Amino acid sequence: MMNEKQRIEQLREELHAHNYRYYVLNQPTIGDQEFDMLMHELQDLEARHPEMYDANSPTQRVGSDLQKEFRQVPHRYPMLSLANTYSEQDVRDWYESVSKGLAGEPFEVCCEMKYDGLSISLTYVDGRLTQAVTRGDGVQGDDVTQNVKTIRAIPLILPGQGYPREFEIRGEVLMPWTSFERLNREREAAEEPLFANPRNAASGTLKSLDSRVVAQRGLDAYLYYLLGEELPAEGHYENLEEARRWGFKISEGMKKVKTVEEVLAFIDYWDTARKNLPVATDGIVLKVNSLRQQRSLGFTAKSPRWAIAYKFKAERARTRLLEVTYQVGRTGAVTPVANMEPVQLAGTTVRRATLNNEDFIRSFDLHLGDTVYVEKGGEIIPKIVGVDIDERPIIAQPVQFIKRCPECGTPLVRYEGEAAWYCPNDAGCPPQIKGRIEHFIARKAMNIDSLGPETVDDYYRRGLIHNVADLYDIDVQQINGDGSRTKSAQRIVNGIARSKEVPFERVVFALGIRFVGETSARLLARHFRSMDALMAAGLEELQEVEGIGLVMARSIIGYFHNEENRRIVERLRGYGLQFALSEAQTAAASDRLAGQSVVISGVFQHHSRDEYKLLIEQHGGKNVGSISGKTSFILAGDNMGPSKLEKARKLGVRIVGEDEFLQMIQD
Repeated sequence: MMNEKQRIEQLREELHAHNYRYYVLNQPTIGDQEFDMLMHELQDLEARHPEMYDANSPTQRVGSDLQKEFRQVPHRYPMLSLANTYSEQDVRDWYESVSKGLAGEPFEVCCEMKYDGLSISLTYVDGRLTQAVTRGDGVQGDDVTQNVKTIRAIPLILPGQGYPREFEIRGEVLMPWTSFERLNREREAAEEPLFANPRNAASGTLKSLDSRVVAQRGLDAYLYYLLGEELPAEGHYENLEEARRWGFKISEGMKKVKTVEEVLAFIDYWDTARKNLPVATDGIVLKVNSLRQQRSLGFTAKSPRWAIAYKFKAERARTRLLEVTYQVGRTGAVTPVANMEPVQLAGTTVRRATLNNEDFIRSFDLHLGDTVYVEKGGEIIPKIVGVDIDERPIIAQPVQFIKRCPECGTPLVRYEGEAAWYCPNDAGCPPQIKGRIEHFIARKAMNIDSLGPETVDDYYRRGLIHNVADLYDIDVQQINGDGSRTKSAQRIVNGIARSKEVPFERVVFALGIRFVGETSARLLARHFRSMDALMAAGLEELQEVEGIGLVMARSIIGYFHNEENRRIVERLRGYGLQFALSEAQTAAASDRLAGQSVVISGVFQHHSRDEYKLLIEQHGGKNVGSISGKTSFILAGDNMGPSKLEKARKLGVRIVGEDEFLQMIQD
């Protein structure tokens, strides 16, 4: 008779097989209820036998809240972007350039769908998923393995056979249209900001710090590129067909052709047929099929010569403008929104479109009841691109921009040189207050990852917080309410307390001063070194900081001249937030790099990129983001970007390795 440990192994094998049949083959052999019963049985058995834990068990697809941050991982093979083309002639030109590059040698082209999602690289060892990494900057990306394990279309253990011991397969993580519309309906009901498109939704989901959220949102994935030292075939198409047999979800919309006419016929067919697909697409990818010929053609500084992406033209639809409503953002900017009769566009139902500002409305002379043309270029946020004047009703009234804030009733103002209208009641307008708090807690600001927009809204409605300083007064008892949320309440309080250690430059960014972004905040913090010095700075002194212009300088002065803002800042000081650079950050170690401009590129062993930037400044150097003739040298780690490497060679810029750099500043 089978014991419990044997039953665990049997259930795992069965459930992996059912997942594969349902999510990859689309050929389920059991119903949802029967599947759930098997899953519950496995969960119960694993709970009784913790020594049988397996990171790739089917039960691990439900996710957990243990994922707190993402580790940066260098790519073994750089993930380069493709050159884009938009016309038949561009495709012909590319085909001709490939032919010339191969000196007239015959070649085949693999035509594939260009899915509009988030690029992912999966590593398998002995048939088991070991790592999943996002594209990142092409040289390194985020390790999102725990989140990817919740995507049921991605096999944790390969059901097929004949695969290499170790290989990498790349593809696209997507959110199907059905999942996307369901998610936005839920967010709309909760009065949360809607995702603009499935790609943004997929990206935001995969970067969630709680893999349970990922598991609930119904992501999908298609794989399209195989890499490794022991590939089964010399052809790209043939390798993908092998990967399909190993258990991977490979697009059916893939075809190998020989002539440019066949390429164009493939594009023409899918320009229409793609509208029936369950996921978003924005073009066609063309790849020279032979791996040998790919190596022969090589790369430009930015992309492979053997591949190109053809982008579909934006879709357009006609519908009727019913009403214009208005939204208030964190800075008080008021954005008009067109509410229209529902219309199908790019695979989804469109009801609303952004109107940007009053000048945009006037440029189209918009009237209520107008028949308007709406586009979604590459499945982005819908926008009105034209009006059919001939269809305008005789009694139609022109759209009049509102004069008062739709949230608090305060008269709107328009600042010199600005296109937007603003609500100046920043201390009493609810969307502005909540928006500033959401900005304050964000990952790149105070990084209070135990809080989110829903929690902020809840605390605001309950009267627990009215500004960012109030966060530091919250205690477990206030959050807990009915006593059912003690653990989560304690986690939130602990997260708020940990934020007191966030460096000064991020505190400056977290304040949400208008026009002051992450980079500007870092420059201001490094220049003034303390909050007191920044608060006391005049217009001319602020403009001495590189990248700080007149508009931003005036905004900074205006922020600190506001009495309510100053009270909040002083409260934050009293709670112990970092209001100055640390001694290590302010200490000038030497002037060995005085007058030198340094670009950092690649992945490093001894220190992080931020630590190297600080070292450069401490030794008198200047960090710059792009290479030019004025660049003194490049501090290069492993996997330096190929485009930067090529540019450095052209300009004759010296490349300095990590060990050599450390020697430079120590001598």
